[in-house]
Amino acid sequence: MIEKGIDCGSLIRSMGEAARGAAQSLAGASSARKAAALEAAAAAILAERDTILAANAEDMARGSANGLSPALLDRLSLDVKRLEAMAAGVEAVAHLRDPVGRIIDETLRPNGLILQRVRVPLGVIGIIYESRPNVTADAGALCLKSGNAAILRGGSEAMASNRAIHAALVRGIVSEGLPEHAIQLVGVTDRAAVGAMLTASGLIDIIVPRGGKSLVARVQEEARVPVLAHLDGINHVYVDAAADPAKAIDITVNAKMRRTGVCGAMETLLIDRGYAAPGTLVDALIDAGCTVRGDADAQALDPRVAEAGDEDWDTEYLDAIASVAFVDGVEGAMAHIARHGSHHTDAIITEDKAVAERFLGGVDSAIVAHNASTQFADGGEFGLGAEIGISTGRLHARGPVALEGLTTYKWLVRGTGQTRP
Repeated sequence: MIEKGIDCGSLIRSMGEAARGAAQSLAGASSARKAAALEAAAAAILAERDTILAANAEDMARGSANGLSPALLDRLSLDVKRLEAMAAGVEAVAHLRDPVGRIIDETLRPNGLILQRVRVPLGVIGIIYESRPNVTADAGALCLKSGNAAILRGGSEAMASNRAIHAALVRGIVSEGLPEHAIQLVGVTDRAAVGAMLTASGLIDIIVPRGGKSLVARVQEEARVPVLAHLDGINHVYVDAAADPAKAIDITVNAKMRRTGVCGAMETLLIDRGYAAPGTLVDALIDAGCTVRGDADAQALDPRVAEAGDEDWDTEYLDAIASVAFVDGVEGAMAHIARHGSHHTDAIITEDKAVAERFLGGVDSAIVAHNASTQFADGGEFGLGAEIGISTGRLHARGPVALEGLTTYKWLVRGTGQTRP
């Protein structure tokens, strides 16, 4: 166990150098070897179930004593079902198609040169995250399958859980002949370790932050290496005048209340002024345990609706709270989303296909859905296996980032003796 108080700069340099060596080995590892290693890692997680759950119980007790919110405690919590899902996620990644070595395209030039673009690993990926210990398994598995070495820095609130999960992962991959430094965990709670990772240019190739707004903002501000991230998940569900009432209720409640602490949760409900049954939507949210804040029209529907302030439209609650606003049709909905959205996930509920296509094409978000919950914003639900995060940027990768998003490409040029005139 690494104790707090050591030189974090030296620690990260040492880990980065070890990761570089591991990345070279991983880049040449066969798909079969990587798959076997991840299968062994998944088995190790299940075999160490009692140890991992005991470690998580320590973290939960500490978190409760330190006053963590219910939403954060939910993210931190592990039980048998979540642990089995974690192991299943690792095994699912093992069976995904390996992107490394895949030919993206091939061209025969007039001079006889054959040009290919081929997928290759990014190299060393640093992942900085909070609360959710399953990220340790998800991120480690995705990095390894895509041929990258990983340096993981979880939150202090999940340190015991992360150590136990990491130990199981390493035990599994080493048993199949892959280097132990392929997946490393920063075992200190000192925040200086985060700063050292952000400035480890030449050792870490890309940083992926997964956590709250303050963490992501710090990473984006201080990083001297590329960052793949989203800052907020201010997600909207727009109920159009042509929405099916049953679908509208089911999707709205699921989008907000299935899990309120995930980045794909709905934060704002937009209702077309032409929708015939707006009160049923508000009733359903409140009956499900959601606090509702709304504009004047929403307040007029139900005395239990509190007044929404200007800040509510720009807030990622990550809690059982939702803001509600009335808009003038799909154009009004898109205008509201453009002003207040975070380019993460937005959905429309309507039976009018033309309106749906206008929304799908006009909303500039990483994920735009029609008649489906925003809570599908997840790599596993997209068939990508476990995700390393959601990207709301426009460069390199967007939406759920899984195996392909953790690769880049290089050009292979094959000739027969050509020289350039």
